[in-house]
Amino acid sequence: MVMQSSGQIKLSEIATEWGGSAPHALSEYYGSDTVPASGEITMSDFYSTDASTYTTATGGTITTSGDYKVHTFNASGTFTITYLGTDGVVEYLVVAGGGGGESGAGGAGGYRAATGFAVTATGYTVTVGAGGAANGSNSVFSSITSTGGGRGGTAGNPTGNPGQSGGSGGGGGGGEHSGTSAGGSGTVGQGNDGGVGKYHWQIYAGGGGGAGAVGGDAVADSSSGNGGAGLSSSITGSSVTRGGGGGGHNAGTGGSGGGGNSGSSGTTNTGGGGGSNRSGGSGVVIVKYKYQ
Repeated sequence: MVMQSSGQIKLSEIATEWGGSAPHALSEYYGSDTVPASGEITMSDFYSTDASTYTTATGGTITTSGDYKVHTFNASGTFTITYLGTDGVVEYLVVAGGGGGESGAGGAGGYRAATGFAVTATGYTVTVGAGGAANGSNSVFSSITSTGGGRGGTAGNPTGNPGQSGGSGGGGGGGEHSGTSAGGSGTVGQGNDGGVGKYHWQIYAGGGGGAGAVGGDAVADSSSGNGGAGLSSSITGSSVTRGGGGGGHNAGTGGSGGGGNSGSSGTTNTGGGGGSNRSGGSGVVIVKYKYQ
């Protein structure tokens, strides 16, 4: 813990924070944090001192946010902990590559985030999944794997093909002669299902599932499904939404968080699903820890 910043401090409180052997003397604590390394020491020298040590690491693009360092991997690499701090934990965000659209839209890449993840002083291989023309590719950090987004289904006669399952499921392709096609399933804890594709006079396809919401169902003789919304994270210090599903054929709109509109690809490094006939966006891995 951090020592108090004002008022009375007891020698026993200093010993609790900094250790030492009884009977205690202030000279035991020369050079502790901001305490002088020699000469006179006063109790107030211990105000706001902290015995904690902090993690140091390499890999990715490194930025700071307050007391934290943030390692962003937009491509595969290695996160190497060169010194493990007292707390021994990191926060992570692992987003897989989005699935590609056919008639139905592509589902977003799997989205996994957590704090307090225990680590050791070693190197961790980081895999950033590519966005797919079919299914997206997985992203990996340590034991955490996020599943690539599912491909959207193709149109068909009399029924369209269903969307593929993945981190989030692809939208159904839509069938001729009033046929319908189901959306693919999302992975529990990572994403949501794709929307249903339908037909009436022309094909309307399902939207891709997003990290935060299911893909929209097509409305027969009216509209294609929109992509499901993504999720926001402030792991970098600013709120960013990632993992949106793609928009289905015939003017479906991509979900917030990088999902591509009909005929547009998912956004790079968001894991967004591709709109109809376009590829999904690549994923991202972000790791954060206290450094001061």
